[in-house]
Amino acid sequence: MAYIPFPNLTPEIFSVDLFGMTFSLRWYALAYIVGLILGWRLVLRLISTPRLWSGTPPVTADQVERLLTWVILGVILGGRMGYVLFYQPAHFLANPAEIIRVWEGGMSFHGGFLGVVTAAYLFFRRENIPMLSAADLLALAAPIGLFLGRLANFINAELWGRPTTLPWGVAFPGEAAQSCVTVADICARHPSQLYEAGMEGLILGSLMLYLAMRRGWLSKPGRLMGLFIAGYGVARFIVEFVRQPDAQFVTEGNPLGLAFQVGGFGITMGQALSLPMIAVGLFFILRAKHDPA
Repeated sequence: MAYIPFPNLTPEIFSVDLFGMTFSLRWYALAYIVGLILGWRLVLRLISTPRLWSGTPPVTADQVERLLTWVILGVILGGRMGYVLFYQPAHFLANPAEIIRVWEGGMSFHGGFLGVVTAAYLFFRRENIPMLSAADLLALAAPIGLFLGRLANFINAELWGRPTTLPWGVAFPGEAAQSCVTVADICARHPSQLYEAGMEGLILGSLMLYLAMRRGWLSKPGRLMGLFIAGYGVARFIVEFVRQPDAQFVTEGNPLGLAFQVGGFGITMGQALSLPMIAVGLFFILRAKHDPA
């Protein structure tokens, strides 16, 4: 069986011992940091390009800097609470002290998305900023963080895909190899993290930038935001077909880890959470298309 060996990578970039304590920098943390910085710089570039706007840009450079703090809090708090509520509510209800242990892993994109939406909404209202135009800017920055975050997921050897015999299957280490039932000596899995990095980050982000920079989509408030929401939902729904379901959903009678089943049809939790995103995104795209402003 052809497969790709997992590269010699570890979740930690480096660690140092200071004053009897160990401090480390992980790839996942670096992805968050770099993604936020690059997103911030992209937004500053967009608002300083007058030809992209039919009027005045919705935010100033000072407001963008203040918004960054709100977005960071929204990502962290929303991502963690989304994981707790959507994926392992019973476990965290029995062990509430573990909710704050974000360093042990466990973040939900859908929760982080809701956290950013909430934080941005409160900030925009406080600063009297046009909601949809400002949301378009956040949407343009988001694929950068998604791309880097999915690469970090791959380096961490987490959120891997289902077993595959395709030649680009990756032999992930640790639990991915131990939990794989196979007749071969090596268990190769879909590198679903890289699929998501390409679809949610590279392809979606490039399309949105092209539409913003070359097709004037920033002049129709809400259209780019709608494209991002719907585009992410579609990409995630597709990748879920080859992504390994969360362990708590997998049972002997439910080997595919379907969270919801009706008759002979079922969908995973990731697909269930993506369907409303697709609907909401399409609504904003169609709304902006018919807006005479």
